[in-house]
Amino acid sequence: MTNDLVAAIDCGTNTTRLLITGRDGDVVRRAEITGLGRGLGATGRLDSEAIGRVTAVLASYRADLDRHGVTRCRVAATSAARDAANGAEFLAEVKAVLGYEPEILSGADEAALGFAGATAGMRRAGSSYQGSVLVIDIGGGSTEFSLGRIVDSTPELLGALSVDMGSVRFTELFVEHDPPRPEELSGMLQVIASHLDDVERDLPGVMSASRVIAVAGTATTMAAVEIGLIDYDPAQIDGFVLERAAAEDVFRTLATEPFDDRIHNPGLQRERADVIVAGAAIMVGIMRFLGLDEVIVSERDILDGLADSLVSPSGPLGA
Repeated sequence: MTNDLVAAIDCGTNTTRLLITGRDGDVVRRAEITGLGRGLGATGRLDSEAIGRVTAVLASYRADLDRHGVTRCRVAATSAARDAANGAEFLAEVKAVLGYEPEILSGADEAALGFAGATAGMRRAGSSYQGSVLVIDIGGGSTEFSLGRIVDSTPELLGALSVDMGSVRFTELFVEHDPPRPEELSGMLQVIASHLDDVERDLPGVMSASRVIAVAGTATTMAAVEIGLIDYDPAQIDGFVLERAAAEDVFRTLATEPFDDRIHNPGLQRERADVIVAGAAIMVGIMRFLGLDEVIVSERDILDGLADSLVSPSGPLGA
């Protein structure tokens, strides 16, 4: 049992995730689709059944923490908990299960942690890249943009922004039919472009970043579908270059298939199949607006940023 292990737990709008890691690498990385934010747009509250799904998964994560002797853990909740009228009640249930005080991250903090995690992944991969970096994190309830640069292997965050567009949020707002009708998709893409006008205005430099990294479930799923992975393999996803033509093809395929056909695409989890069209629309909308020929998909994201924040000032994990 290693005593330098730390852990991070992310209670997201669609997925609840765990990372246990240390200087020798990752020990546990788990993700379960729990749908915490589903129905939130209509009621303004987190559904009791959704909270139950999350706390059931957290109980199994608590067992993982105990099994590996973890004593330092950071627990965060994001967009759904930020927006919900009963967010504080949810946090109380999380603390009761885990024994750790959870926190609701602001959108800016979520973006900054995503940048830290993605750039830590570049260090671990031995990248010698120098220059500007944009990290895009498409979640269930929001999308974060974090812009920075890497100089002498040191990442510097220059600006971060969170936008209320996500795979669950936009599915509930725009998708009424299976498969979505063309007017539903075009309406969604128009709203995405409107949000991106704000991003361009409020995050100077976003249009000119020389390297763009996409993190979280939408990006990794689109990569897995493009590769055709029958069994998910993080090693094949991490660092995968998703070209715009491929992203457009994945979006077109998923958006024109009914759910019962969509679920048979290799690389797509059944539990994500109902919201992936909106997520893919956001990815494609971003690539179109920013004029991106490609994005680099990363397995490392906010979880890694949370874990790194627990490490002593001697340096981040894997440095």
